[in-house]
Amino acid sequence: MLVGRLLDALKSNETCVFAHRGASACAPQNTLAAFELAAKQGAHGIELDVHLTRDRQLAVIHDATVDATTDGQGAVAEMSLAQLKKLDAGTWFSPQFASERIPTLDEVLATVGQGLFVNVEIKSAAPGIENAVADCIRHHQMESRVLVSSFDADVLRRLRPLINVSLGYLFGFASQSQLADMANFCAALHPWHERVDADFMQQARASGCLVTVWTVNDPLRACHLRALGVNGLITDHPAAILAALAPC
Repeated sequence: MLVGRLLDALKSNETCVFAHRGASACAPQNTLAAFELAAKQGAHGIELDVHLTRDRQLAVIHDATVDATTDGQGAVAEMSLAQLKKLDAGTWFSPQFASERIPTLDEVLATVGQGLFVNVEIKSAAPGIENAVADCIRHHQMESRVLVSSFDADVLRRLRPLINVSLGYLFGFASQSQLADMANFCAALHPWHERVDADFMQQARASGCLVTVWTVNDPLRACHLRALGVNGLITDHPAAILAALAPC
């Protein structure tokens, strides 16, 4: 079990490895099977995505629709949790995962939250989603073990006064003024890994922000990013990346 605070782990000398949507190269993304496999493979944490259902539940799924990763069709926001739970979220990946269902954030935190750190990415700006995320984290007393991230700066701004939890700003490319603004209330910057070089790391350090990069599947690139001083890596292949980083 990983004990302690997520921020302390990110500040340590060991680069934290987060399994992207779970161990998604080996199991269907954003399912309990993928998250439990990430733990078995030794990941420090998991990254997952949340959308709000029609009945205000937090579904762990990447897309705004269920079409790509289930046997159903339609928008998550237009479906109830009961409807989502009827869908097969595993067969598309492999028949051995036919029993997998779309989990809720509550289920994920209850299942793996005490053994893994959790990066919750808010995927939509649905009214009330920030309150739902804050309530769920608070219910599980996971404030120190969760980081909430988003590409939407306004989502993070709305979440900030609701709960004392670390925030991460996701981006592919952003101006210096944007990054300086986000550094005022975010603990971490989460850039696309190809955005990161020595100059970027120097600027991030000057702003006081930690850096976790996405999505790194090349072991050599992972070692290079570690040498640059990134605090965390998000990857589809946690076992391979952990093995690569061990001798770095």
